[in-house]
Amino acid sequence: MKLFASCLICLLMCLPALALPAFKGAVGFGSDTVAGRGGKIIRVTTLDASGEGSLRTALEASGPRIVIFEVGGVIDLAKHSIIIDDPYLTVAGQTAPEPGITLIKGGLSIQTHDVVIRHIRIRPGDAGEAKRSGFEPDGITTSGENAYNIVIDHCSITWAVDENLSASGARTKGPEFTSRNITFSNNIIAEALNDSSHAKGPHSKGTLIHDNCRNISIIGNLYAHNDQRNPYFKAFTTGSVVNNVIYNAKFSAIKINFVKSEWEGTGIIPQKGRLSVVNNLLIHGSDTRKKLSFVAGYGDVYLEGNDISSHLDPLSQLANRGITRLTEKPVWPEKLHPIPTTELPGHIQKCAGARPALRDAIDTRIVDDFLNYQGRIIDSQEEVGGYPDLPPSYRKLTVPEDIDAWLEKYADEAQGE
Repeated sequence: MKLFASCLICLLMCLPALALPAFKGAVGFGSDTVAGRGGKIIRVTTLDASGEGSLRTALEASGPRIVIFEVGGVIDLAKHSIIIDDPYLTVAGQTAPEPGITLIKGGLSIQTHDVVIRHIRIRPGDAGEAKRSGFEPDGITTSGENAYNIVIDHCSITWAVDENLSASGARTKGPEFTSRNITFSNNIIAEALNDSSHAKGPHSKGTLIHDNCRNISIIGNLYAHNDQRNPYFKAFTTGSVVNNVIYNAKFSAIKINFVKSEWEGTGIIPQKGRLSVVNNLLIHGSDTRKKLSFVAGYGDVYLEGNDISSHLDPLSQLANRGITRLTEKPVWPEKLHPIPTTELPGHIQKCAGARPALRDAIDTRIVDDFLNYQGRIIDSQEEVGGYPDLPPSYRKLTVPEDIDAWLEKYADEAQGE
């Protein structure tokens, strides 16, 4: 048995050379990961935060695995986020019966490689903690030297106290010690809490790509009502930001920069990040400051096809003076073909989030507010109705031999295809 398991893992590690997409339509850095393909099926059968049949038990298991859901509803993590540190994992949230899977009062920390997470909602919130108390959950974060070949696709990530969705690691040790070959695609990344329980005070942040993270693709997401980091790339980073809609950012939309003081004493001279920023749309909202630049900071950026729909402020600019415009894309994922910027509002309306064809009330409100120029940055989930109260549901699943096609059937249903 041990010999078989070893051979299976070796086979899985060799499969990326075949360049198979992780799922139908997968594109972006790391999107040819095998994830849990060929591994054991683990069924989530309870909404309990831990124990037999729980999501935590499935994610903390070892070996290649595909996690499917015979239950739908809300999983309360009770302020204990889940750490994923064993590789070759597929989380198939699309298999859950309505109302799908929502995590509250915690998030996911991915500290390993070859992971795909699709079609779940993560809504940490402040869990009733006082302002500046130090309760600081991310929605989903990738971190460490083992964090590579990861795709977060069609998820809804809101109400984080730190970042909604981020990539990081031991940032001063070099790119091999931090997140790399990562794709965040088709997600709703919204309403990061501002004046909440973060120890630093106001901290509404969408996505941080920390120093030395390389080959990060951010494709087709809706960023809404995040003060800053929509996204933010720091020193030595490389990435492609493509076909995203950024709505009602306050102090920064896309940012590329670094903090010099964070490098003092390291003996390292920080270098500018390098980005390809193509066919994105910035839409001002009620919180957006005047003259907001689409891309700001200090970095090297290739810009093409981006647009600002600034109905409140015609003086916004595409990039500030700290941005050096490149004539060629510094990095670009294979097989990525952007859609025109004019199609983005309709694309986001149809495709973004955990279950676009079956959105919950929270995602529906966020998308409707974006389409109607409404909504605002919030300090607590209680300002927008509080944590969801969804009825649990159950459904037995029969898994066929052709698991990939079976998973895509459920994904198509969730996406309305």
